[in-house]
Amino acid sequence: MSVSQRCLCCVKYLMFVFNLIFWLGGCGLFGVGVWLSFTQAEFSSLPLSFPSLSAANLLLVAGGITMVTGFLGCLGALKEQRCLLFMFFVILLLLVLTEVTLVVVIHIFHDKLDSKAQDDLREGMKVYKSEPGLKKSWDNVQKMFKCCGVTNKTDWYDVLNGTLPSSCCSVGMDQCLDGWSEPCYQKARQWLLTNIPSVLVFGACIGVVQILALVFSMLMYCQIHCAEKRLD
Repeated sequence: MSVSQRCLCCVKYLMFVFNLIFWLGGCGLFGVGVWLSFTQAEFSSLPLSFPSLSAANLLLVAGGITMVTGFLGCLGALKEQRCLLFMFFVILLLLVLTEVTLVVVIHIFHDKLDSKAQDDLREGMKVYKSEPGLKKSWDNVQKMFKCCGVTNKTDWYDVLNGTLPSSCCSVGMDQCLDGWSEPCYQKARQWLLTNIPSVLVFGACIGVVQILALVFSMLMYCQIHCAEKRLD
């Protein structure tokens, strides 16, 4: 076996290993997204801007795309197909650029996104009486986090004619006169930030694997191209 063939073989198996890790990472992200969706079912009728539900959807989409891309990379490495490798490289590069763009946009506009999410939740409060599903979601959230309203318990005054829903007070009270003072949006956001560090570390590891997969896919593409030229 020549030196170039040994190099190609080495790059091939490294490429396969990194893409297998990449695929498993996608499975992990998808699994966390499913877990968030089921464990936060109490929020299902709230607007999609609600932090934890948005995170669940984002993880589901990211995990699904990562799994498909990882599978494509594994297949391209095993089959030694330049077309598959190039397709994998382009898709992965677009994925990395999209991830970087999203992180930058969220970092720059996080205040506006927070404000938009709070406005959406206040709009949803207006149909509290007429929508049983939304009423149940709000009641579950307020009982779970022991909070009241989006940013203040007074958010309910315009909706319920100066009164508060019973879920703003301790369980067993038919009429709530002085509800919990903590806002639900901040409590839910704090809960999300407390539980997300492990996901961020996992995401950073996936990012490193993505960069290495890009490098190895291009190396393998070039090696196959050179080998084909020598055969010609």
